[in-house]
Amino acid sequence: MATYRSMLDLKIPSRRAASLTGVSRTTANRKPALPRDQTPVVPRNKLTAAERAEILAALNSPEFVDLAPMQVHTKLLDQGIYLGSLSTFYRVLEANKQVKERRRLATHPPRTVPELVATAPGQVFTWDITKLAGPVKGKYFDCYMMVDIHSRFIVGAHVHTTESGMLAVEMMKGIFGIHGIPRVVHADRGTSMTSKTVAALLSDLEVTRSHSRPRVSNDNPYSEAPFKTLKYGPEFPERFPSVHDAGAFISGFVDWYNHHHQHSGIGFHTPANVNYGHASGVAKERSATLAAARAKHPERFTTTTDPKILALPGPAWINQPKEITEQLAA
Repeated sequence: MATYRSMLDLKIPSRRAASLTGVSRTTANRKPALPRDQTPVVPRNKLTAAERAEILAALNSPEFVDLAPMQVHTKLLDQGIYLGSLSTFYRVLEANKQVKERRRLATHPPRTVPELVATAPGQVFTWDITKLAGPVKGKYFDCYMMVDIHSRFIVGAHVHTTESGMLAVEMMKGIFGIHGIPRVVHADRGTSMTSKTVAALLSDLEVTRSHSRPRVSNDNPYSEAPFKTLKYGPEFPERFPSVHDAGAFISGFVDWYNHHHQHSGIGFHTPANVNYGHASGVAKERSATLAAARAKHPERFTTTTDPKILALPGPAWINQPKEITEQLAA
């Protein structure tokens, strides 16, 4: 290293000096480490422990506890007080693990997760309202629709120019008169769904009311699914000229959905077959057809059982409990 230094004193380039002496220029230019017994120099502007405690006390005082550090810093300056820079305020908060939202935040009690099961048609109905675009921008019609969750059968659908609890009650009375009174009626938390008129009707009929959690659309999947099928269909128009045209279209959709749509969630049966108990007969015919095909060409099949996707529907759940899901998986 001494030879390298002497060559630099003779104005020999550092690259050539390093090559001749075998010394790395990085090693040669590295600053020497402080002796272990040498105490590091304390910055002249470092705050004392008492000053840092004074800043923390000011930030957590009743007057400033819910204010941002910038506001506290400014208000102290307005009072003729300077305790430190704004960055120092943040460093003190960071050292005490207090860099967080300082305002008081609203808290809401946790909502109960709705857990509903239907083992047969007519036990649990869900309903919802969706908007249908009218003849001009800003004009909408309201489609009320109620579904049996076990069979996916649309038990009722009506189109009106407005949304109200009274119209929902009229729809429910008609549905219950035809399909019977269910054990539970589930809906989201819209104004019509939580209206006193709907609550009074269900209470009088001793029907349990169930509601989705706020802002959780997955709590009402059986009503959301037909709405998506409706609006993503190739024949769904961009706008409806009148409420009568909208009603006629929805009537045709309900007939197709109930009697012709082979639903993947119920073994590719139609909702009507499941709702009226015809699905088991259809399943037997399918099974016989598959058995004949296996007997004729056994080399084309890897199993002797029917595909699970064609199985008859079991219990229909809204938010199946975790322990039941784990048991079924096992």
